[in-house]
Amino acid sequence: MLRKIIKIDEERCNGCGACVETCHEGAIELVNGKAKLTKESYCDGLGNCLPVCPMDAISFEEREAPAFDESAVNKIKVQPKCPGKAASVIKRSLVTQQMRNKPQSMLMQWPCQIKLVPVNAPYFNKANLLIAADCTAYAYGNFHEEFIKGRITLVGCPKLDDVDYTEKLTQIISQNDINSITVVRMEVPCCSGIEIAAKKALKMSGKHIPWQVVTITTEGKILE
Repeated sequence: MLRKIIKIDEERCNGCGACVETCHEGAIELVNGKAKLTKESYCDGLGNCLPVCPMDAISFEEREAPAFDESAVNKIKVQPKCPGKAASVIKRSLVTQQMRNKPQSMLMQWPCQIKLVPVNAPYFNKANLLIAADCTAYAYGNFHEEFIKGRITLVGCPKLDDVDYTEKLTQIISQNDINSITVVRMEVPCCSGIEIAAKKALKMSGKHIPWQVVTITTEGKILE
């Protein structure tokens, strides 16, 4: 009969066994280190095994398969052989899946500290440059997506570093083909140093490059 049933991608399966422990119908087994749907008539098609798979290796498909044999399943209803271990495997799998769904870093180069970054590097060619105060990435929640993404990132704190970044930034801007410059700073007075250094560097370079300054408040908002 044509019905909905699970499908396991053996290429993606890492053999953790979380789906085996979760399937109380006993439809799934580990075969040669991979999860396999060994009893199609035992699969109810509800997919309780899907959310515990850390590799997203299980999905639904609609195809010809034996009808779900509820009476047979009720006779052999599988309980986890080791509840403690099963719970641990499932919890670990869920945590892994949650981590995989979290936003990824958008940082395009390393190092990113102004004091450590080289004056010349291939990634500066045609770069959209981000010059940011250290605290901004902590204060603004969506910093990677809105500011780091698509830009070469330089970070620093003029107060803690106790240094004038002007000379280093002037060299970077002068000796490379920079497309644009975005300066991101906090609203606090000590952050003015990084903005002043960037503006001086741009002026001393003699180049006409599009630039902007974005200020973040201590509440984590963009100051209009």
